[in-house]
Amino acid sequence: MTEYRVRVADYKVAAGEAVIATIGLGSCVAIVLHDPKARVGGLAHILLPAESLSRDTANPAKFPASAVPLLLEEMRKVGSRGPVFAKVVGGASMFGTLLPDNGVNIGERNVAASFQALAAAGIPTMAQDTGGDHGRSVYFYVADGRVVVRSIRKGDLVL
Repeated sequence: MTEYRVRVADYKVAAGEAVIATIGLGSCVAIVLHDPKARVGGLAHILLPAESLSRDTANPAKFPASAVPLLLEEMRKVGSRGPVFAKVVGGASMFGTLLPDNGVNIGERNVAASFQALAAAGIPTMAQDTGGDHGRSVYFYVADGRVVVRSIRKGDLVL
């Protein structure tokens, strides 16, 4: 089985017996898309909720609004015809005690922007593990759509 690693503000699309992993999600979000009929999937490691928060906006994998269409386009190139389903992981508040009262943390904003991008593309979210104050790593098994979320604090969770 081939394993691909996705870094921050990056993405990968694969088909069949592959694992797409991203390590060390904090406030970042992993958007996982899966076409179960075609056994095709993709994962984007989202850094920021909106382009307005970044000086460098050239990388579409950095933001949910551009990463979701990018994943769909790349999935079509390797055989996806839909329907496509999503799972969303991450968006922790790693340093919540440093936020001002009523401050919205970047993790929450990343999660909200990810759900907005999925809704805009008409993709239903089948499962999520978001928020909290702990980091996560994600292992997406493309063939069956399983997403294993690993956390030192919370152990393993299968979505």
